[in-house]
Amino acid sequence: MGAGEHMQKMVANGRWYPTMVTLIIAAMLSVWSLYALSGAGLIHKLPFVRLALVTITAVYLLRAVAFPVLTTYIPGNTTTFWYWSSAICFVFGIVHLIGLCQVWSQL
Repeated sequence: MGAGEHMQKMVANGRWYPTMVTLIIAAMLSVWSLYALSGAGLIHKLPFVRLALVTITAVYLLRAVAFPVLTTYIPGNTTTFWYWSSAICFVFGIVHLIGLCQVWSQL
């Protein structure tokens, strides 16, 4: 996916940083998934579900459109990485927005 030559070198050298970054991102996305399931009524209601879902939706959509700015602050990733990760964030953001609109009155 083109995560960047610097990260690839750290992995090849056995550094812990890429693993920690990946674990933190995975944990965050797992919590976000729990909030989505809670908002959909599939698991018990989590605290601050309305605020959390609005924030999560906004983060996904902002990340999707902010990649031109992010590329200047996070150099080294390939264009393929930026386009694919932005497209994925856009799809997730739209799905969250649609779901949020559908259940807003129940939250």
